[in-house]
Amino acid sequence: MPDYFFTLFETALGRCGLAWGDGGIVAVSFPETDDAQTIARLTRRAVSAVETPPPLHIRRVIDDIVALFNGEPRGFDYVKFDMAGIADFDCDVIALTLAIKPGETKTYGDLAKELGDVALSRRVGQALGRNPFPILAPCHRIVGAGGLMTGFSAPGGTTTKQRLLKIEGALAPDLFDAL
Repeated sequence: MPDYFFTLFETALGRCGLAWGDGGIVAVSFPETDDAQTIARLTRRAVSAVETPPPLHIRRVIDDIVALFNGEPRGFDYVKFDMAGIADFDCDVIALTLAIKPGETKTYGDLAKELGDVALSRRVGQALGRNPFPILAPCHRIVGAGGLMTGFSAPGGTTTKQRLLKIEGALAPDLFDAL
């Protein structure tokens, strides 16, 4: 029996992916340019994962991701993560990110201070760039100093980041949202 499984699913942003195993969620992927690249992103952590229909507890996570991308605020504090193989510093950054509630943001500097030194801001950004659980471990809630929309490598970049923050109520709608 395989150790890891994955599934691809449709969202308003495109076809996302999620991988899991007995230890919890292993990886999440925003839509890549094609399914092969989405699967490649997932299987970097979920080596030899087999595509399979998701069990009920994974289906709940997928349904909540789909709802979030459709404009319905969702929290993911119930999700169990498999942190095996993730560097300690990155685990610390992910833990701090998980503590940020929908509708809130923090800066890279805020997280660095919580880790003991504002000089760690760049390392925080690098750790978030390696976050294997985007969406669920909400790196979109981390902004630059003064609320600047920076450092988001998901498809759509900072536009996607702003969209998610608006859905969650961290940013107010602007003039162009009604168009």
